Amino acid sequence: MNLTGILIGAATFLTIGAFHPLVIKAEYHWGVSSWWLFLLAGLGCIAGSLFTTGVWSILLGVVGFSSLWSILELVKQRQRVNKGWFPKGPGHKK
Repeated sequence: MNLTGILIGAATFLTIGAFHPLVIKAEYHWGVSSWWLFLLAGLGCIAGSLFTTGVWSILLGVVGFSSLWSILELVKQRQRVNKGWFPKGPGHKK
């Protein structure tokens, strides 16, 4: 029995779950201007996935593309804050 697929699926689920609060916290503290942190993390993980093998390559790819997707989510989070669904933090210019 091969559990690799199930483990990668669980790791992907946990990664996506971890990025949700990361986006909220980043937007709260630094605003949308923190997008470059997610870009660097994403590109770094994707580059790392090119130089590793097996499960580590897959996991780095998942984290890398989750980081890149978080850039879009930062913009959407700003919209949710403007609608009043989330509190404005110090990352918002007055």
